[in-house]
Amino acid sequence: MSKIMVVEDDASLREIYSIRITAEGYNVVSAGDGEEALAVAVREKPDLILSDVMMPKISGFDMLDILRATPETANIKVIMMTALSSDDQRERGERLGADRYLVKSQVGIEDVVNTIHEVLGDRAATPAPTTASTPALTTMPAPAPQPNSQVNHEQPTQPTQIN
Repeated sequence: MSKIMVVEDDASLREIYSIRITAEGYNVVSAGDGEEALAVAVREKPDLILSDVMMPKISGFDMLDILRATPETANIKVIMMTALSSDDQRERGERLGADRYLVKSQVGIEDVVNTIHEVLGDRAATPAPTTASTPALTTMPAPAPQPNSQVNHEQPTQPTQIN
């Protein structure tokens, strides 16, 4: 199975992504910053890198630039994830050679997993499952009137006004 490297300076997010990606059957290695990621990429040769942009030591953009300029890592697929949603940031990621650029506030973990599958081409991306926060809309038909049902034809009484 493919090897994925998760590069994220937030240890909790790194662990969450790693656990979910491992559940998909991938081998996962991780790094906490861009500098460590470069060393791990050369040593481990992952098939894909899922990387944050804003990190200490070396940013995700600078890491991507170095990866693409290094013959041993130039062809590794890279998905950039960031809180930066501006068009110029997205264009910078694409110009540096990111295979995908995801804005964290606009995607959930299932979207990330589906994007990994799509970029690796190991199965077609599928829509994220419906969750309690996004229920499927269904319309229930109104019950049909029953024959012989009792209908109250009396006029409703007017409420009494108390002064």
